[in-house]
This record gives sequence, structure tokens and C-alpha cells, in this order.
Amino acid sequence: MTEAQIVEALLDFIATDGASDDEFNALALQIFAYQFENNAPYQRFCRQRERTPRTAQNWRDIPAVPINGYKDLTLSCCDPKNAERTFMTSGTTKDGVRGKCHHPTLSVYDTSMVTAFRQRFMQEHNKLRMGILFPTEETMPNSSLAHYLALALSEFGTEGSCYLLSENGLDSDLLFAELDRAEKTGEPYALLGASFSFVHVMDEMERLGKIVSLPEGSRILDTGGFKGQSRELELNAFYDLLESRLGVPRKQCINMYGMTELSTEFYDWGNPTCPSVKSGPHWIRSQIVNPLTGEELPKGDKGVLAHCDLAHFNCVSSILTEDAGIEVDNGFLLLGRAEGAEAKGCSMAVDEFLKAAQG
Repeated sequence: MTEAQIVEALLDFIATDGASDDEFNALALQIFAYQFENNAPYQRFCRQRERTPRTAQNWRDIPAVPINGYKDLTLSCCDPKNAERTFMTSGTTKDGVRGKCHHPTLSVYDTSMVTAFRQRFMQEHNKLRMGILFPTEETMPNSSLAHYLALALSEFGTEGSCYLLSENGLDSDLLFAELDRAEKTGEPYALLGASFSFVHVMDEMERLGKIVSLPEGSRILDTGGFKGQSRELELNAFYDLLESRLGVPRKQCINMYGMTELSTEFYDWGNPTCPSVKSGPHWIRSQIVNPLTGEELPKGDKGVLAHCDLAHFNCVSSILTEDAGIEVDNGFLLLGRAEGAEAKGCSMAVDEFLKAAQG
């Protein structure tokens, strides 16, 4: 299949109401064949694993690339110079290198985001007045999260929706004006941003003795963690603060789990209990694996999350994360960064991948 055919097939697949295992497998194997043919480092790795389009029978057979592989190699089917957009990872290596994901077109990424966001965050709402607690896309053109939030605002934000961060940090006056307006009008309000941004908001509200009660139907979306950006908070304490300071029930506080190395996001259905169950749309599948062998672990066993994201068609669809998790009914529990044996296995998997992919 050509790039244009892959894009057309993906857009049609995302637009369907769901997909059977056979339908997902068929498209996953077609995309794997495309990546195997056009992504030389990935092909070398797959051959070392003795996996080719002829030997792979379903998506679980497709070799998963450790996410840190993006920081050392160019994993792209298109010439990076011809990419419509290149997103860069936030984490760096000791040499200051950031991983890059090249997108020859944003049509698939954008369709993936908008379709899942409508289903999982907007739910019964068509539009909401929104406040964004993150820099603009113009300020951070290589940030996938900045693009994600810009899409949320442009596609689902009502007139008056705005960014609440400036070059000087949190715009407290604008934030509190927005919150006060929502309280007075009774219009549901949505706050979206990185998790650490909400910690700064909570700290500022505590400093000023500020408490609001946002109208029914209001909701919050947070993503990412706190490390290195704000004080650390245990998850239950974090969502308790959001509920007590903003008046948004924990069941309407949605966490999004995503990463630059994917083109699809996972969501929960609120956080009345933590950790919450995360799941994705029908064009992404996940498994819990032994990071060194790639062997899938039984439901209930702790391992490392691996994802097969069809929307990430230009780079590598199957990735091995460094996040620990447990498979449960209807999704998985995200347990944070892998530690101990799992973390060691992730490091060894990266070494193995680099040796194979570099030839």
C-alpha cells in the first residue's frame, strides 16, 4: 500500500463505529508491511526478531520498539524534510537529544484526536466554554500536547474560550474572571491542561483563599504528571483538591494518557477511585508484557504497557513504553513509571533494539 492508500484506509477505519479483532488485525498487518518496507532501522530490528510481514499473523506478532529508540534513530517512512509536522518528546537523554515523530500529514492524527475526544471527554456536550492551562501551539510548535489542546479549543470550544497561560505563567486574573463568570451564568465550563498546571492553580487558589463551585456539567481534563514541574501530589489528594476547590465532582475529572510516540490517546471515565481504568478507541490495542521478552502477561499480572496504534502509521505503530500497568476488564490500570525488574527490562530492551536497528 502507498502512503495515500494507508491514510485513506485509516480515515475510513476511524470513522466506523468499532472494529472486530479480524478487521483490526488486517489493517495492522498492512501498516506493518508498509513500515517494514519504508523504515530501514525498524526493518533491521524486525529481522533480528525474525518477524516479517510474511511471518506476522496478528498485531501481537508485530515487534514493539522501545520509546527511547526515537531518541537515537530516525524512525520514519517519509523523508523527515517533507513532514507536515514533527513532534518532539519532552524528555531528553544525557546528551540533550529529544525523540522526534514525523507526520507527513496531520489528517490522521487530527481525526484520531477529535473522534476520541468527542466520545470520551465531551460526551453529551457539543461545545463547552474552555480554559486551556498550557502554552499555545505557536509558542510550542513541536509539542503534541500543545497541538492536541489547540484542536480541543478550535473544535469544541465556544466563543470566549481562551488560554489561561501567558509568557509570564498563569494569568490568575483571567482564570478567576472565567471561573466567576461560569458561577454567575450557570454555563458549564471545562478546564484542560497538564496535571502540573492544575497544581499551580490549586496553590494559587489556596494562597488567595479562593473556592468556586462550577456549574453542573463542568469538567476537567488533566494529562501527564508533576515531576520536575510542580510539587508532587498523590492522585487521590490531587482529585480531592480539584473537587473541593473547583466544585467539579471527581467523576467529571478525566485523565488523558498519551505520549508523543503515539497518535491516539487513552482516557478514563473519571476518577472517583484511583488508579482509574484507562482505555482507548477501536484503532489502538494494548497488552501488558515482559519488557525483555515481549511475552504477554496474564490479566492481573503487573508488567509494562505495549501499544499498537494504527494511527501512528508513519513511524512505528507498535511501541514498548516504560509505564507499568495491569490489564483489567475494559482496559488497564496505569501504575506510573516501571521500577525494579520492569525498569531493568526496559533498559535492556532499548539496548537490544539499538544494536539490531543500527546493524
